Amino acid sequence: MKINGGAEPFMVNATAGTTVLGAFDPIEEIADICEKYNLWLHVDACWGGAALLSKKHRHLLKGIHRANSVAWNPHKMLMACLQCCAFMVRDKTGLLQRCHSARASYLFQQDKFYDVSYDTGDKSIQCSRKPDAFKFWLMWKALGTSELERRVDRAFAMARYLAQEIKKREGFRLLMEPEYANVCFWYIPPSLRNMPESPEFWQKLHTVGPAVKERMMKKGSMMVSYQPHGDKVNFFRMIIISPQASREDMDFVLDEIDRLGQDL
Repeated sequence: MKINGGAEPFMVNATAGTTVLGAFDPIEEIADICEKYNLWLHVDACWGGAALLSKKHRHLLKGIHRANSVAWNPHKMLMACLQCCAFMVRDKTGLLQRCHSARASYLFQQDKFYDVSYDTGDKSIQCSRKPDAFKFWLMWKALGTSELERRVDRAFAMARYLAQEIKKREGFRLLMEPEYANVCFWYIPPSLRNMPESPEFWQKLHTVGPAVKERMMKKGSMMVSYQPHGDKVNFFRMIIISPQASREDMDFVLDEIDRLGQDL
């Protein structure tokens, strides 16, 4: 399969839970194409991989079992101790070791009295990398599968609640229906609410997010991200992760943004 310039693709990178929108690529359909053309399928599930722990929401990652490699960060949604990252490959021929091992004779002697194939140091991408797997194992052991699933489900529920509240409130508008725990929305201050949606309107709205963010940080009440995306002007991006987050917290976020932006 050739593309413009005669280049030949060798892999496809699908994303499960994008950073800004929390969007999921259709992994099953992408896997069909990769199998047809013998392409390596990598899934970046660093943010969205935790949905696999939820029976209710794991459908978002349907087909991920067909990937050749997957990246996942349990320190995000599951709140494992920073940092906790996993890079998993289907290959069982020692691919990572063949690609990344240092094979340093001063570190990994081959004439030890035991079977050196059990030495793990030279099998990792970084020789002295922290034992991330132990962090995740210990958290899983302490909390159990059901509690981790509850955390994921609660984050989804809080995101849905926040989205519904945004729809009810004057001056708030969803960028899109949330697919994950990312809720993206605009706050339209009173001075812009009766203004036609012209280029001038969007130019003025673009300045609202930074102004409100400055005020909330100086006040010390909260910190919610904002950014533009593609042709969309600055909007707020509320990410729900903490299992302690409540509906009252979601209400406070909207109330506080409205208080801080009333005179803009």
